[in-house]
Amino acid sequence: MKTTNLSTRLFTVIAILAIAFSVFAVNKPKTVCTKEELQGTISISGAFALYPLEVRWGEEFTRIHPGVHFDISAGGAGKGITDALGGMVDLGAVSRDLYPQETAKGVLAFAVARDAVVPTVNSANPNIKSIQTRGLSKAAFLSIYSEHPVANWMDLGFPVSAPVHVYTRSDASGGGETWATYLGLKQEDLAGIGIYGDPGLLQAVIRDPFATGYNNIAYAFDASTKKPFAGITILPIDLNGNGKIDADENFYDSLDAFTKAVEEGKYPSPPARNLYFVSKGKPQRKELVEFLRWVFTEGQHDVQESGYIAVPDEKRTYELNKLKPDA
Repeated sequence: MKTTNLSTRLFTVIAILAIAFSVFAVNKPKTVCTKEELQGTISISGAFALYPLEVRWGEEFTRIHPGVHFDISAGGAGKGITDALGGMVDLGAVSRDLYPQETAKGVLAFAVARDAVVPTVNSANPNIKSIQTRGLSKAAFLSIYSEHPVANWMDLGFPVSAPVHVYTRSDASGGGETWATYLGLKQEDLAGIGIYGDPGLLQAVIRDPFATGYNNIAYAFDASTKKPFAGITILPIDLNGNGKIDADENFYDSLDAFTKAVEEGKYPSPPARNLYFVSKGKPQRKELVEFLRWVFTEGQHDVQESGYIAVPDEKRTYELNKLKPDA
């Protein structure tokens, strides 16, 4: 009988110890980082071109990491560079290549997506059918944006007399600089009525039936319909200069067709270009580094869905290597 009681007590002790060890194992602190451990605020400012994609990335990353919040604003590529250099933001959004003097100040650039600048015209232009079938050559675009621009659409070879109203960006913008580079100019050399920001330039062309301008593709194509925004027509570039838009130059009707043309190199670069996040020196904060790594991995799935062009695999690997501690 005593043996039985002893066995019972031993069994009870063993059971209690087993439960205790199992509780300890469950509650033992984890050494692996969890999604909830990322905390902080990531601030981004700069190019209008990247703004829609930044917002989507911010929403998606916060959904995965609820402890990370974003402060995102647009104001042009120049503001992005200035804010990043001044330590006002973690990341500047820049829609042009960096200048040597900027890299000399310690700016580190990460190519996170690709897009393009496209020329636009009001859809109510009396020459719209001819514009769509003939387009304009680089030389004709240069005559529009030169110091003494052409005054009438007939001067460009179109049949109906109508004034040419030229609009350009007033802010230091990657879009303006990219379009100017395509024409062999600097942004400050572009003639036209200066308008602040991509949304403003889009609205200026929509309001004026004789207008022409240019926009980043996120402000030229509606991401929901995959068509140009109501009121504007993409002004096709006559790439070979033969006075008409050939079949292999005709890719402006839909966003998918246009981004494919950029991917395949049919649309020239510039005005196609890389879009960058820039930082002053190598990012150090854990949440910022993890966000950039996510941008080059899972985040690339949002790029095409948002109407941009994904970074090629080899380029993504190159950019990711910049985040390594010993790079």
